[in-house]
Amino acid sequence: MLTAAEVSALVLSIKAASLSLLLILPPGLLIGWLLAKFSFPGKSLLNTVVMLPMVLPPVVSGFFLLILLSKRGPIGGLLFRLFGLEIVFSWLAVVLAISVLSFPLLVRGIVTAMEGVNPQLEKAARTLGASPLKVFFTVTLPLSYRGIIGGAIMGFSRSLGEFGATMMVAGNIPGKTQTLPLAIYNFVQIGQDLSAYRLVLLSTLIAFATLWIAERLYLKR
Repeated sequence: MLTAAEVSALVLSIKAASLSLLLILPPGLLIGWLLAKFSFPGKSLLNTVVMLPMVLPPVVSGFFLLILLSKRGPIGGLLFRLFGLEIVFSWLAVVLAISVLSFPLLVRGIVTAMEGVNPQLEKAARTLGASPLKVFFTVTLPLSYRGIIGGAIMGFSRSLGEFGATMMVAGNIPGKTQTLPLAIYNFVQIGQDLSAYRLVLLSTLIAFATLWIAERLYLKR
């Protein structure tokens, strides 16, 4: 059985990852569609910016977020002055940190899925008078939804495993910002090995399940 602290970390991780997915899915679909189906000036730059968090050390991404979201930062300062909202070291900071780190993986999955759609079908729809937006909803999206769901699952899994950026911008506060990876780190540091073992096993099972489901969806495209 899991202890109260372990359950708290698990619930917080799932809630934050779920909210993060809802937050990044709409812009992920838009950017993925643009990158997969259109050529435009600055496309390579956009792709590079989107994918940058995937190759940067998570601590570096967390540092940038800390600068932006602190009360002295451009975004955090504005939110604090207007609404009295402090993001750093809050539950919202967890959501934002994992969103930034999982966004590239989501977009990459969406791009791959949409690139697999036969362009002749989309051209046929355009020939019949459909607008690009209508083609997206009636042709591209229905034919790529399995891959998109797979990419969303991968992004969700990445969110559950995020450590470095979350530690930087949200801290490791039990019951408030302590996610599964942070709880494992904390239990190892204080010598509660049994709790660490349980959460490691749980994290491994979740990762295996999400990867298996995503792989099945990609194979059925």
